Amino acid sequence: MTDIEKRKYDELARISKALAHATRLYIIHKLDEQEYCVKELTEMIGADISTVSKHLTVLKNAGIIIDKKRGNCVYYKLQCRCVLSMFSCLTNVIDSNKDKMNFT
Repeated sequence: MTDIEKRKYDELARISKALAHATRLYIIHKLDEQEYCVKELTEMIGADISTVSKHLTVLKNAGIIIDKKRGNCVYYKLQCRCVLSMFSCLTNVIDSNKDKMNFT
């Protein structure tokens, strides 16, 4: 593997790690609907604001979401909607393995 390939796959792994949490996946799906402020996301998720803020920071650092301050609230929206295509693909994997995973 070349140095360029190594850096590319390291970056892919870093972004994949940012996605590897159920709450962050939920946030991404909600932000596909519309932009939300931290307070709204906190209420939807049912966690404290510091936890939600940490999740948002991970997604922002990975380049998946962006934020914009308006008044006293910070609003978030998807930067890269193409990540939703990956979710669709993963859902197909789940569907094709339902028999093995004991889904009802």
